[in-house]
Amino acid sequence: MDISAKKRIIFPLDCPTLEEAEYYVTILKDYVGLFKIGLELFVSAGPEALKRIMAISGVDQKNIFLDMKFHDIPETVRGAYRAASMHGASFVTVHCDEGRRLLETVAKEDISGTRVLAVTLLTSLDRGSLVELGYSPDMTPEKIVLRRAEFAIEAGCDGVVCSGSEVRAVKERFGLDFIVVVPGIRPSWSLVNNDDQRRIITPAGAIRNMADYVVVGRPIRQANDPVAAAIKIAGEIEEALLNRSVK
Repeated sequence: MDISAKKRIIFPLDCPTLEEAEYYVTILKDYVGLFKIGLELFVSAGPEALKRIMAISGVDQKNIFLDMKFHDIPETVRGAYRAASMHGASFVTVHCDEGRRLLETVAKEDISGTRVLAVTLLTSLDRGSLVELGYSPDMTPEKIVLRRAEFAIEAGCDGVVCSGSEVRAVKERFGLDFIVVVPGIRPSWSLVNNDDQRRIITPAGAIRNMADYVVVGRPIRQANDPVAAAIKIAGEIEEALLNRSVK
Protein backbone atom coordinates (compact mmCIF):
# COMPACT_ATOMS: atom_id res chain seq x y z
CA MET A 1 0.00 0.00 0.00
CA ASP A 2 1.70 3.16 -1.26
CA ILE A 3 0.83 5.80 1.35
CA SER A 4 3.09 8.58 2.58
CA ALA A 5 4.25 8.53 6.20
CA LYS A 6 2.07 11.37 7.47
CA LYS A 7 -1.03 10.02 5.73
CA ARG A 8 -0.66 6.82 7.73
CA ILE A 9 -1.32 8.74 10.95
CA ILE A 10 -4.91 8.71 12.20
CA PHE A 11 -5.55 11.37 14.84
CA PRO A 12 -8.54 10.67 17.12
CA LEU A 13 -10.62 13.70 17.95
CA ASP A 14 -11.43 12.46 21.45
CA CYS A 15 -12.73 15.82 22.60
CA PRO A 16 -15.75 16.80 24.71
CA THR A 17 -16.70 19.69 22.42
CA LEU A 18 -16.71 20.39 18.71
CA GLU A 19 -14.79 23.62 19.33
CA GLU A 20 -11.85 21.72 20.82
CA ALA A 21 -11.92 19.22 17.96
CA GLU A 22 -11.88 22.06 15.45
CA TYR A 23 -8.76 23.46 17.09
CA TYR A 24 -6.86 20.19 16.57
CA VAL A 25 -8.08 19.84 13.00
CA THR A 26 -6.90 23.37 12.25
CA ILE A 27 -3.37 22.83 13.54
CA LEU A 28 -2.90 19.22 12.41
CA LYS A 29 -4.63 19.07 9.01
CA ASP A 30 -1.30 19.27 7.14
CA TYR A 31 0.48 16.76 9.39
CA VAL A 32 -1.82 13.73 9.68
CA GLY A 33 -3.75 11.64 7.19
CA LEU A 34 -7.13 11.03 8.79
CA PHE A 35 -9.22 12.43 11.61
CA LYS A 36 -11.05 9.85 13.70
CA ILE A 37 -14.42 10.66 15.23
CA GLY A 38 -15.37 8.38 18.08
CA LEU A 39 -18.15 8.06 20.60
CA GLU A 40 -17.30 11.09 22.74
CA LEU A 41 -17.37 13.68 19.96
CA PHE A 42 -20.21 12.08 18.01
CA VAL A 43 -22.47 11.91 21.07
CA SER A 44 -21.56 15.53 21.86
CA ALA A 45 -21.89 17.05 18.39
CA GLY A 46 -23.53 14.45 16.14
CA PRO A 47 -23.17 14.39 12.32
CA GLU A 48 -22.42 18.12 12.40
CA ALA A 49 -18.93 17.16 13.58
CA LEU A 50 -18.17 15.49 10.25
CA LYS A 51 -19.42 18.46 8.26
CA ARG A 52 -17.47 21.01 10.28
CA ILE A 53 -14.26 18.99 10.27
CA MET A 54 -14.36 18.51 6.50
CA ALA A 55 -15.09 22.20 6.02
CA ILE A 56 -12.18 23.32 8.20
CA SER A 57 -9.64 20.88 6.83
CA GLY A 58 -10.68 21.38 3.23
CA VAL A 59 -10.51 17.67 2.57
CA ASP A 60 -12.91 15.16 1.11
CA GLN A 61 -14.46 12.10 2.70
CA LYS A 62 -11.25 10.11 2.36
CA ASN A 63 -9.94 11.81 5.49
CA ILE A 64 -12.72 10.91 7.94
CA PHE A 65 -12.64 7.76 10.07
CA LEU A 66 -15.93 7.20 11.91
CA ASP A 67 -15.03 4.92 14.80
CA MET A 68 -18.40 4.04 16.33
CA LYS A 69 -17.56 0.34 16.81
CA PHE A 70 -21.08 -0.69 15.84
CA HIS A 71 -22.30 -3.68 17.85
CA ASP A 72 -25.98 -4.60 17.82
CA ILE A 73 -28.35 -6.90 15.96
CA PRO A 74 -27.48 -7.10 12.24
CA GLU A 75 -30.38 -5.06 10.88
CA THR A 76 -29.71 -2.21 13.31
CA VAL A 77 -26.03 -2.14 12.40
CA ARG A 78 -26.88 -2.25 8.69
CA GLY A 79 -28.96 0.91 9.09
CA ALA A 80 -26.24 2.62 11.10
CA TYR A 81 -23.68 1.81 8.42
CA ARG A 82 -25.89 3.24 5.69
CA ALA A 83 -26.33 6.43 7.72
CA ALA A 84 -22.59 6.68 8.33
CA SER A 85 -21.86 6.42 4.61
CA MET A 86 -24.29 9.28 3.94
CA HIS A 87 -22.24 11.52 6.24
CA GLY A 88 -19.08 11.07 4.17
CA ALA A 89 -17.09 8.65 6.32
CA SER A 90 -14.25 6.84 4.60
CA PHE A 91 -13.84 4.14 7.26
CA VAL A 92 -16.48 2.75 9.63
CA THR A 93 -15.77 0.24 12.40
CA VAL A 94 -17.90 -2.76 13.41
CA HIS A 95 -17.22 -5.11 16.34
CA CYS A 96 -16.39 -8.74 15.59
CA ASP A 97 -17.96 -10.05 18.80
CA GLU A 98 -21.12 -11.33 17.13
CA GLY A 99 -19.19 -13.21 14.46
CA ARG A 100 -19.42 -13.51 10.71
CA ARG A 101 -23.17 -12.90 10.35
CA LEU A 102 -23.06 -9.33 11.59
CA LEU A 103 -19.99 -8.50 9.53
CA GLU A 104 -21.57 -9.94 6.38
CA THR A 105 -24.69 -7.86 6.92
CA VAL A 106 -22.63 -4.69 6.77
CA ALA A 107 -19.95 -5.66 4.25
CA LYS A 108 -22.41 -6.88 1.62
CA GLU A 109 -23.93 -3.39 1.43
CA ASP A 110 -20.85 -2.47 -0.63
CA ILE A 111 -21.39 1.28 -0.39
CA SER A 112 -18.83 3.07 -2.53
CA GLY A 113 -16.36 5.21 -0.61
CA THR A 114 -17.10 3.83 2.86
CA ARG A 115 -14.92 0.90 3.86
CA VAL A 116 -15.67 -1.49 6.71
CA LEU A 117 -13.07 -2.30 9.34
CA ALA A 118 -13.74 -5.05 11.87
CA VAL A 119 -12.59 -4.39 15.45
CA THR A 120 -10.99 -7.64 16.58
CA LEU A 121 -9.92 -7.13 20.20
CA LEU A 122 -9.60 -3.83 22.06
CA THR A 123 -6.02 -2.87 22.89
CA SER A 124 -7.08 -2.18 26.47
CA LEU A 125 -7.43 -5.95 26.94
CA ASP A 126 -4.47 -8.21 27.74
CA ARG A 127 -4.16 -11.90 28.52
CA GLY A 128 -5.17 -11.37 32.14
CA SER A 129 -8.29 -9.53 31.02
CA LEU A 130 -9.26 -12.42 28.76
CA VAL A 131 -9.01 -14.92 31.64
CA GLU A 132 -11.18 -12.62 33.74
CA LEU A 133 -13.75 -12.59 30.92
CA GLY A 134 -13.91 -16.39 30.92
CA TYR A 135 -11.45 -17.32 28.15
CA SER A 136 -9.17 -20.28 28.79
CA PRO A 137 -5.57 -19.42 29.77
CA ASP A 138 -4.25 -20.81 26.48
CA MET A 139 -6.44 -18.46 24.42
CA THR A 140 -4.00 -15.68 23.57
CA PRO A 141 -4.89 -12.28 22.09
CA GLU A 142 -3.23 -13.34 18.83
CA LYS A 143 -5.40 -16.45 18.51
CA ILE A 144 -8.55 -14.40 19.05
CA VAL A 145 -7.46 -11.69 16.62
CA LEU A 146 -6.61 -14.19 13.88
CA ARG A 147 -9.92 -16.00 14.29
CA ARG A 148 -11.88 -12.75 14.13
CA ALA A 149 -9.81 -11.49 11.20
CA GLU A 150 -10.79 -14.69 9.41
CA PHE A 151 -14.46 -13.84 10.05
CA ALA A 152 -13.84 -10.35 8.69
CA ILE A 153 -12.16 -11.33 5.44
CA GLU A 154 -14.69 -14.11 4.76
CA ALA A 155 -17.51 -11.62 5.35
CA GLY A 156 -16.03 -9.19 2.86
CA CYS A 157 -14.68 -6.51 5.21
CA ASP A 158 -11.89 -4.29 3.92
CA GLY A 159 -9.69 -4.78 6.95
CA VAL A 160 -9.38 -5.00 10.71
CA VAL A 161 -8.31 -3.06 13.75
CA CYS A 162 -5.84 -4.89 15.99
CA SER A 163 -2.80 -4.21 18.14
CA GLY A 164 0.73 -3.95 16.79
CA SER A 165 1.56 -7.30 18.33
CA GLU A 166 -0.81 -9.14 16.03
CA VAL A 167 -0.58 -7.15 12.80
CA ARG A 168 2.25 -9.18 11.25
CA ALA A 169 0.42 -12.45 11.86
CA VAL A 170 -2.72 -10.99 10.24
CA LYS A 171 -0.79 -9.80 7.19
CA GLU A 172 1.04 -13.10 6.79
CA ARG A 173 -2.17 -15.09 6.90
CA PHE A 174 -4.56 -12.83 4.99
CA GLY A 175 -2.32 -10.85 2.64
CA LEU A 176 -0.85 -7.38 2.30
CA ASP A 177 -3.97 -5.91 0.68
CA PHE A 178 -6.08 -6.59 3.78
CA ILE A 179 -6.02 -3.25 5.62
CA VAL A 180 -4.78 -3.23 9.20
CA VAL A 181 -5.19 -0.23 11.50
CA VAL A 182 -3.22 -0.26 14.75
CA PRO A 183 -4.26 1.74 17.83
CA GLY A 184 -2.42 1.69 21.17
CA ILE A 185 0.51 3.61 19.69
CA ARG A 186 3.01 4.91 22.22
CA PRO A 187 6.27 6.51 20.99
CA SER A 188 9.23 5.71 23.22
CA TRP A 189 9.55 9.40 24.12
CA SER A 190 5.90 9.84 25.12
CA LEU A 191 4.59 9.41 28.67
CA VAL A 192 0.82 9.06 28.89
CA ASN A 193 -0.70 9.61 32.32
CA ASN A 194 -3.23 7.04 33.61
CA ASP A 195 -2.80 5.00 30.46
CA ASP A 196 -5.58 2.44 29.90
CA GLN A 197 -3.89 0.78 26.94
CA ARG A 198 -2.26 -2.62 27.48
CA ARG A 199 -1.11 -4.02 24.13
CA ILE A 200 0.95 -1.05 23.00
CA ILE A 201 3.68 -0.53 20.40
CA THR A 202 5.77 2.33 18.98
CA PRO A 203 4.82 3.90 15.62
CA ALA A 204 7.94 2.45 14.00
CA GLY A 205 7.27 -0.97 15.51
CA ALA A 206 3.75 -1.07 14.11
CA ILE A 207 4.91 -0.03 10.63
CA ARG A 208 7.76 -2.55 10.65
CA ASN A 209 5.14 -5.18 11.51
CA MET A 210 3.29 -4.16 8.31
CA ALA A 211 0.56 -1.89 9.72
CA ASP A 212 -1.09 0.32 7.11
CA TYR A 213 -2.29 3.02 9.53
CA VAL A 214 -1.54 3.92 13.15
CA VAL A 215 -3.90 5.68 15.53
CA VAL A 216 -2.00 8.23 17.61
CA GLY A 217 -4.01 10.33 20.03
CA ARG A 218 -2.69 11.22 23.46
CA PRO A 219 1.02 11.29 22.51
CA ILE A 220 0.14 14.12 20.10
CA ARG A 221 -2.70 15.76 22.01
CA GLN A 222 -0.84 15.86 25.34
CA ALA A 223 2.44 17.07 23.82
CA ASN A 224 3.62 20.62 24.53
CA ASP A 225 3.69 21.08 20.75
CA PRO A 226 1.20 18.73 19.01
CA VAL A 227 2.44 19.68 15.54
CA ALA A 228 6.05 18.90 16.44
CA ALA A 229 4.94 15.57 17.91
CA ALA A 230 3.05 14.67 14.73
CA ILE A 231 6.07 15.58 12.60
CA LYS A 232 8.34 13.46 14.80
CA ILE A 233 6.02 10.47 14.54
CA ALA A 234 5.84 10.85 10.75
CA GLY A 235 9.63 10.82 10.69
CA GLU A 236 9.73 7.58 12.65
CA ILE A 237 7.19 6.06 10.29
CA GLU A 238 9.18 7.18 7.25
CA GLU A 239 12.33 5.57 8.58
CA ALA A 240 10.44 2.35 9.36
CA LEU A 241 8.99 2.30 5.83
CA LEU A 242 12.46 2.64 4.34
CA ASN A 243 13.77 -0.19 6.50
CA ARG A 244 10.75 -2.29 5.61
CA SER A 245 11.27 -1.80 1.89
CA VAL A 246 14.88 -2.96 1.87
CA LYS A 247 14.21 -6.28 3.61
